[in-house]
Amino acid sequence: MSGERQVERVVVLALDGVYPFELGIPSRIFGAADGRYEVLTCSVDGQPVRTCADFTIGVEHGPEVLATAGTVVVTSMTPSHIPAELPAEVAAALARIRPDARIVSICTAAFVLAAAGLLDGRRATTHWQLTDAFRQRYPQVELDPDVLFVDDGRVLTSAGAASGVDICLHIVRTDHGSELANAVARRCVVPPFRDGGQAQYIEQPVPDSGTAGTAATRAWALERLDENLTLADLAGHARMSLRTFARRFNDEVGLSPGRWIVQQRVARARQLLESSDLSVDQIAGQVGFATGASLRQHLHAAIGVSPQAYRRTFRTAAR
Repeated sequence: MSGERQVERVVVLALDGVYPFELGIPSRIFGAADGRYEVLTCSVDGQPVRTCADFTIGVEHGPEVLATAGTVVVTSMTPSHIPAELPAEVAAALARIRPDARIVSICTAAFVLAAAGLLDGRRATTHWQLTDAFRQRYPQVELDPDVLFVDDGRVLTSAGAASGVDICLHIVRTDHGSELANAVARRCVVPPFRDGGQAQYIEQPVPDSGTAGTAATRAWALERLDENLTLADLAGHARMSLRTFARRFNDEVGLSPGRWIVQQRVARARQLLESSDLSVDQIAGQVGFATGASLRQHLHAAIGVSPQAYRRTFRTAAR
């Protein structure tokens, strides 16, 4: 029937040394997406998988299910389990993936994809603590250590641990729009979109106890995206000098104030394109872009499509 909802199969490949938390992320996020995905878990031989904890996980499937997947997620393992060379059984399992399937790595699994040659010439990321080792081993990969995840088309990579949540929500958002992704985030009690990148999590000196942060100013700004917010406005609200505010904002968020505001305006514009019948010019005004042309430019830079193309895709999906 033409009205039937298509269900995408996501197959999660668990390797020895897997972190149980990361292994459960795809099932939890995709499983909350109103039946849009079916999630299966497999190992390279169909046998139980040793975790980094004091228990072993039994899986229901062997590597043959990888050939049936629209999306394959390779989950992370402890650094001690990262192979110097790709094991033959892992290579054989990855070889079963369809050429048109989407491949996703969580955290250290980027090492597995790189060892398989799947990241050659691509932009990718992994846990910030392992970036030096990754660069030395795989110089042919364009590593970006400052982001939570990288979407490079067919292949997506994410940073450490909880960034697996970010990349799975990004996939839901890409496939079915912000409304469903936000609903999934609410059900899982996680933020629908985390600001900034890994820079905010890299070990840094603990600030003085009396140091004020920028969270209150960010919340204030989100209520005023339609206004012409300047760095002086933000710093004034936070009662800081321009230089202190910019530095502290970047330390907390991993982005400059200007880039963050543009990011929030684009996110709000996407929601309005999906949920309203406002024109592009009207949406631009509501989110703080001077003109519809400015909105088109920023949206295309962020996700590679025009406002009208985005609205057609996700309003159709919503119906």
